Amino acid sequence: MPDHPFDVIAVGGYCLDLVFTGLSGFPQLGAEVVGKGFYMEPGGAYNAAVAMHRLGVGVGWAADFGNDDFSRFVLSRLRQEGLEETLLVCHDRPLRNITVSASYPEERAFIAYYDPEPAVLAGMKALVCGSARIFYLPGIYTGPGLDAALLTLRAKKMALVMDGNSHEEVTLHNPAVRKLIQHTAIFMPNAREAKHLSQEVDLETAIRKLGEVCPVVVVKDGANGSLAWKDGRIVHCPALKVEPLDTTGAGDCFNAGFLKAWLDGRDLLECLRWGNAAGGLSTLGPGGTGKKVTVNDILQYLA
Repeated sequence: MPDHPFDVIAVGGYCLDLVFTGLSGFPQLGAEVVGKGFYMEPGGAYNAAVAMHRLGVGVGWAADFGNDDFSRFVLSRLRQEGLEETLLVCHDRPLRNITVSASYPEERAFIAYYDPEPAVLAGMKALVCGSARIFYLPGIYTGPGLDAALLTLRAKKMALVMDGNSHEEVTLHNPAVRKLIQHTAIFMPNAREAKHLSQEVDLETAIRKLGEVCPVVVVKDGANGSLAWKDGRIVHCPALKVEPLDTTGAGDCFNAGFLKAWLDGRDLLECLRWGNAAGGLSTLGPGGTGKKVTVNDILQYLA
C-alpha cells in the first residue's frame, strides 16, 4: 500500500455551466444579446479534477452532490470519465450549483446560484480520511478550521497547491490570507488575481511580492502566456497560438497540465509549457472539459 493512495486530492464543489459563446456584445439592461453557440457542461472543481484524470494523474475528487437534476447530470458525466468516487458525498436534498457564462475570446462574465453548503464539506472529510501527494484547493479559503487543516496537511506530508480564485476583499494585507499562502507549496493565481492580492499594478512586481510569501508562484496571463517565480527568479512561457472557441475553465486545465508535469519531476519551464498546452488546447472545445486533452495531445504539440 503506497503512503499516498492518490497523486492529488482535489476539493471543491461542482458547477453546471451554461455557456453562451459568439456573443455580439456585452449584456445590457433592457436589451437582448444573442449568441451563436450554447453548451451545457460540468464546471467548478470538476474541470481541474477531470483534466488531471485525463492526463493520467491519480485524482480523488472530494465534492458534495444533492438529489437534484443538476447533481445527477454532473455525476453521470464523471462516471463516464471513470473518475474515482470514494471521496464524493451525496446528500438527500437539492444541492444546485449553477453558473451562466457569457464567454468572449479573452474573458468571461458569470451569473451564479448556489444552494447552501452542507455543514461539513466533503473536502473536510477527505482531509481527515484521505491521503495524497498534493492537496489541491480551487481557491483561497480562510474560514473555520484553517489552522487545524494546515496542521493535518503537514502531519500527512501533503503539499498544499492552491488556485488564486477569491473574493475582491481578499489581499495579502489579511493575516489569514498571508498565513495560508505561506503554507502553500505552489500558488496559482491568474494575472488579475495576482495584482489584486499584492495590491500592485505591475505584474512582475506582483509576482515578486507573492514570491516573498510562497516558494513557487505560477501566474496565468491568458494570451500573454504564463509566468512562474521560484528561487528568486521569474520564468516566462508564451501562450499557444490558437483560435479559442471557449475560454471557460482554461485556467483549471492549465493547472492540471502544470501539476502533471510537476508530479513527473519536470523543470519549471517545462511545467509552464505543459500548463500552457493543456489550457490552450482546452479552449478548442466547449466548457472546461468539452475538448479532451491527453498526454499524447500535449506531447504532440510540444514536439
